Amino acid sequence: QVQLVESGGGLVQPGGSLRLSCAASGFTFSTYIMKWFRQAPGKERELVASIGSPSFAIIHVDSAKGRFTISRDNAKKMLYLQMNILKFEDTAVYYCNAGEYWGKGTVVTVSS
Repeated sequence: QVQLVESGGGLVQPGGSLRLSCAASGFTFSTYIMKWFRQAPGKERELVASIGSPSFAIIHVDSAKGRFTISRDNAKKMLYLQMNILKFEDTAVYYCNAGEYWGKGTVVTVSS
């Protein structure tokens, strides 16, 4: 059974940091391109970052470049998204994705 379980979301002040994690199971993690998506209230889901194996790592959202870092640990079957200097507009539900598989999301709220 495929599972993607996100964690690490929460309430943070502008300028703060969060590290999102995604625990994967039930598929050959190392062979998948892993992605983080997000969906802000009232907006469409957007691709934030992707990482391959062997690793390439791309931040797709211009406003997140230089602030977000995607990484993975194939041995632990874990995907991460380090988010620094968070902004109000980063508020969203963040989803872990592996091809046709999706997690249920973790909520990130940036608020003062």
